[in-house]
Amino acid sequence: MAKEKKEKHFVQPPVYPGGPKAMKEFISKNLRYPKKALQEKVEGMVALKYAIDHKGEVVDTKIVSGLGSGCDEEAARLVRSLKFRVPKQKRPGKVVFHKNIKIHFRLPKQKPKEQSQQLQYNITPTPPAKDKPAPDKEGGSYTYTISF
Repeated sequence: MAKEKKEKHFVQPPVYPGGPKAMKEFISKNLRYPKKALQEKVEGMVALKYAIDHKGEVVDTKIVSGLGSGCDEEAARLVRSLKFRVPKQKRPGKVVFHKNIKIHFRLPKQKPKEQSQQLQYNITPTPPAKDKPAPDKEGGSYTYTISF
């Protein structure tokens, strides 16, 4: 007779659909760097504590350590937009789960400004063949300048 395997946790914690990798993707896609932080060139990490209710929604966020310049508010907005999946609990009751997260703010890499390139083509007409009559007007040379 096989013995039943006991679950590791008495109360099952909420899980982000797709796991931690999907949560990191969601955060990186939806993170909007605050304009003030860009102007002041603020980089760093914002640490937050947040609470997840029995429905899987984030109901409370608290900044543990912040950066200022709008980064704290953006991190809190981002965490509040997360939706978790809460497994069905064996015992009745509404449990609130508390988790921590760190959101990194890194300035976007600046692309070096490329100098405008100019290509120059010279087109010179070839002299007419000896057996063909010469055109009425002499051809000149043309210069085309193309800038990128």
